[in-house]
Amino acid sequence: MNAAIIVCSTLTNHVKAAQKKMNTNYSIIELDNSKHSRPEKFWQLAFLAMEQLPEEIDTVLLGLGVCGGASVGWTFPRRTIMPKVDDCITLLMHTDEKFHYNLKEVGHFYLTENRDLMSIEQMEQDLVLKYGERRAKRVMKVWFDAYKSVDIVDTGVYDCYSKEYVERAKRESAIINVPYQYVPGSNIILEKLVSGKWDDQFLIIEKGGVMTEEDFGMTNKESLHTTYVV
Repeated sequence: MNAAIIVCSTLTNHVKAAQKKMNTNYSIIELDNSKHSRPEKFWQLAFLAMEQLPEEIDTVLLGLGVCGGASVGWTFPRRTIMPKVDDCITLLMHTDEKFHYNLKEVGHFYLTENRDLMSIEQMEQDLVLKYGERRAKRVMKVWFDAYKSVDIVDTGVYDCYSKEYVERAKRESAIINVPYQYVPGSNIILEKLVSGKWDDQFLIIEKGGVMTEEDFGMTNKESLHTTYVV
């Protein structure tokens, strides 16, 4: 198998850790995680990256989730293997061999290694610049009123117990007045992805194939969407 990995930059270090553990050395192409807020644009970049791979690459390993379902209906230019998960958070929360499309809980804000992907602190700062401090606080209360916890996903790949990281978690949770806690995670999905252990946690799309919502056990495209912020 001549393969290459296309990965959301949120997961680059996790992919490198998986390759080191599983003794593989596939080339890695990163996708900018700042495009997450625009799933169609994000998937356009993913398909462009697939098309631009050298001809000898016959298999693409996708280190990312469905991310909004924008890839449904597209024709894949190469054989592609990807985790059957809604996003990168769920991917990192897997700790077993079972298929879980979405492991997140409503009302929980998740922190992982990538501190720039989603930050409560940054959201507040942006709102203060846009609306002023008083209105910004009102908006934040509306956004986060139903939240119960800030959850740190401990995958074992990065140091989420460092003083710097814990201080960040404390600041994030204090802004929305909720506790923070650790939740178990792992790198099992990416380890299986790079080592070819593709079971029912993975979707295998042959060259020229099309992804459908039924591939994920869903009945319509809307089911592929995550409806709460992580």
